[in-house]
Amino acid sequence: MEFHVLGQVEVAVDGRAVGLGGPKPRTLLALLAVHAGHVVPLEQVIDAIWGEEPPDQARAAVYTYVSALRRALAAGGDPDVLARSGGGYRLAVDLDQVDLHVFTRDLSAGRRARAAGEPGRAVALMRDALGAWRGTALGGTQGRWAENERARLEELRVAALEDRVDVELETGEGESLVPELTSAVAAHPLRERLRAQLMLALHQSGRRADALACYQDGRTTLLDELGLEPGPVLQSAHERVLRDEHETPADRPRPEAQRVPSQLPFDIADFTGRAREAAELARNLSEPAGGSRLCAVYGKPGSGKSTVAAHVAHRVREHFPDGQLYASLRGVQAVRADPAEVLAGFLRALGVPDQDIPARQEERAQLYRTMLADRRILVVLDDASDERQVRPLLPGGHTCAALVTSRERLGAVGGATHLHLPVLDDAEALELLTRVVGGTRVAEQPEAARELVRLCGNLPLAVRIAGARLAARPRWPVGKLTERLRVQHRVLQELTLGDLEVRGSLALSYDDLADRERAALRRLGLLDVSSFGAWVAAPLLDCDGHEAEEVVERLVDAQLLDVSTVDDGGAVRYQIHDLTRAFARERGEAEESGDDAKAVTARAAECWLELVELAGRRAPHVPAETGSLVRYLDPARIDEILTDPEAWFDAEQTGLVGVVERVSGLDLTDVATRLAAALCSSVFAVRNLFGQWWRTHNAALAAARRTGDRTGEARLLSGLGWLRYEQDRFDESIAYHEQALAAYELGGDRHGQAMSRLDLSTVQCEYGQFAQARQSLDLALPELRELGEEQAVVQALHGLGRVLTEQGELDDALIAAEAAAAGYEKTDDAGSRAVALRSLSLVHRAAGRLGEAARHSQEAVDLLRGLGDPLMSAYAVQALAKVRIRQGRGDEVRDDMLACLATCHEMQDGFGQGLMLRTLGELELAAGRFPDARAHLERSVQWWDALVLPVWRARALRDLATTLDALGETAAAETAWTEAEGIFRLHGSREAREPRRLSRPVRG
Repeated sequence: MEFHVLGQVEVAVDGRAVGLGGPKPRTLLALLAVHAGHVVPLEQVIDAIWGEEPPDQARAAVYTYVSALRRALAAGGDPDVLARSGGGYRLAVDLDQVDLHVFTRDLSAGRRARAAGEPGRAVALMRDALGAWRGTALGGTQGRWAENERARLEELRVAALEDRVDVELETGEGESLVPELTSAVAAHPLRERLRAQLMLALHQSGRRADALACYQDGRTTLLDELGLEPGPVLQSAHERVLRDEHETPADRPRPEAQRVPSQLPFDIADFTGRAREAAELARNLSEPAGGSRLCAVYGKPGSGKSTVAAHVAHRVREHFPDGQLYASLRGVQAVRADPAEVLAGFLRALGVPDQDIPARQEERAQLYRTMLADRRILVVLDDASDERQVRPLLPGGHTCAALVTSRERLGAVGGATHLHLPVLDDAEALELLTRVVGGTRVAEQPEAARELVRLCGNLPLAVRIAGARLAARPRWPVGKLTERLRVQHRVLQELTLGDLEVRGSLALSYDDLADRERAALRRLGLLDVSSFGAWVAAPLLDCDGHEAEEVVERLVDAQLLDVSTVDDGGAVRYQIHDLTRAFARERGEAEESGDDAKAVTARAAECWLELVELAGRRAPHVPAETGSLVRYLDPARIDEILTDPEAWFDAEQTGLVGVVERVSGLDLTDVATRLAAALCSSVFAVRNLFGQWWRTHNAALAAARRTGDRTGEARLLSGLGWLRYEQDRFDESIAYHEQALAAYELGGDRHGQAMSRLDLSTVQCEYGQFAQARQSLDLALPELRELGEEQAVVQALHGLGRVLTEQGELDDALIAAEAAAAGYEKTDDAGSRAVALRSLSLVHRAAGRLGEAARHSQEAVDLLRGLGDPLMSAYAVQALAKVRIRQGRGDEVRDDMLACLATCHEMQDGFGQGLMLRTLGELELAAGRFPDARAHLERSVQWWDALVLPVWRARALRDLATTLDALGETAAAETAWTEAEGIFRLHGSREAREPRRLSRPVRG
């Protein structure tokens, strides 16, 4: 599957284009392709498609476009390449599948080849890059983003052309370039570099007069259009033509290489990965520049800084024939290298006798810089502590270069190019393991090898140690070490070999911290989160938010934390590497008492709980003065954290699951139960995050049972019942709710019993157990009224209206449903009122009042779309579609129903998919398109079978029977009718009293 944006936007599968729809879905796909591999926030998507004035239903429209694109991409066998992630969407493909990224890759390679003195290879690579273009970029898209991006891409294309032409002119290929450059200048008459290149190409072709005429044409155009004289580039070309210069660059002679010094450490034979970083460093060190060539590499302990520096230094050593100096500055060790002593060593290596080395550091530095002036020497300074240690050791001449490594970013070193060295990516880490261990053993257990490098956190030092341990134990399969590393408390012990040790490397950094920073790191380890906001350190240290942020930033400076992302709400987030976290937890368990560990974890969990509750209200709200949060964060900081609650949930959800599991493991049952329940109602249920829901509730339930907390146990069982309901696993849901009811009864909790019966009735109704649902509601309603639970009473009335509708008692159903809608309106619960309006629509439709049914369902659609709820909007549209089908207007809503089906698929809603398929079947049946009706209805029956929902299966069977009858399959129709009628009678549904439907005669 290939994605094209450098021309008409399209997706090609085996060379054939896939249909993508109109300009808006093409713009969406183009935006994701340009940012392939990265999450594009939903707001950015909306802005790209509609600009500054998006429609009210923009979010819903985006969902529709995404669903349509996924269906189109399914033709290529991989609809999942368009992934929902982190509050936006991501095109999850290799960059080589997107022509834009192939273009930039080949162009960069061509420019590097030119810098390395390989003109033939440079031209070939640049031609390949330009060959990716098939016309004007982003064809078929629309909007301001597309226009701006098209202009940017065209600028990149022309710049690439100019770079390629430069190389070809340098090699004397000007004559062949004249036609191409003539067209390019005509398309870009004000681009002076292109015109200068055309002049030189004409001159190399022996057409000096044409070259001068080209200059005059350009000068006239610039004066007429811009009122400007030609710039230096065009003037220089003009002067060369006037002087009739034909020289092309030749290789410059190099002075004889110096034999001393040559101090570089050994370049390991199995150096792996870091291709981009090594190339960037090599280019910056070896290319001539106007000033000193200084590169500063920084990264966390074990990230391979020293190895990369040694490798790159060897790679560029030929550019420094006067020598290479090297010093380990021991920046994180107890005794650091003294710059004065390092200077003395460098001066000796440069041939200065001991008696001539000055005593004072300043004088040594002056002599050092004097000796390096006008010489080509590379200086490598490894493991620097800070800028003060480095500055005296930097060469002063423009012909020298320096490469510095450190754990912290040396921001105060002037003129440096800074390069952060992250951990290896998965492929690089696996390749390093393979190099050390051998390909055969890795190939025998590829999954174990992949897990092994993951457990090493892709940290080069850790992967190298793991590989060396396996190499020293040839009888061990890879999986054996993987099993040993899975035990978190043993991971640091296992990653030790000889003088290589992850723990020791981390301990040096830890010991160098102040007390406050050490406490923060080890308590983050106890909390066991990998990604977090700086505010988390406040409850951990029992300090205010400003001090917490300063502590976190100091840990970043020490390369023990990383600034990972800025979330969609604009808040900075931090990350702790897996091995650093294991080390921090080890230190926490060794240095913090059990009671302190519980207190620290509980404080943090309470703050997370309050933020979850505040975010769930959809607007920042200052909590009561008695809350835990205001002890650490002022109201303005809380508002800042929750600027975008959706973005905050996206960023925090993984950490929140871990926090629930952590506090549950410590038997902090109360906060574990409350946090699990809050997450369920605020985020997991809304987003169908079923895996997270299951993990948090099971962890907290285990804690509640260990500690004998009956109330917590009952609450968590109810939550699991709700989960299984949302997953359409109704029998399990009923079982969990009945267990919760029993737990509440044992504890004598009337409120819990009433709420459990209310929840149970919802599942029973959906499952077709109408009599049982009515009984549950009859028991719950009086209790809820007596307890003064007005909102729950409204919910019970709504449930009663649904049950009565299913049983065919439509007058009573109407009274209950109207009371529910009024109750929701009174409490300003727009979402629930919309769902109640949908229920009212069903009552009116069942009674044959189609006008009233249409009015209520349309109001429900409008409300839910305004609330940005795509799933419930789909259910409301389905209710409206049923009315339109009865009114003979089904084709008006056919496209809407297909979009609703796609939404239910995207939201993993099996019940919704079965319902939408059945309604589409009814629509096609009413329109006389019987084969299409049959296909939809048979798929609907399959869904109801999978969900074990007999009443809904019977409803689809009834419509299928009518369809089969219309197709002349009388016996099959009779079988379906008979089965459906039996189910209706068994469950007491209203359809048991309805007559059989006759099919319409087949048309034609």
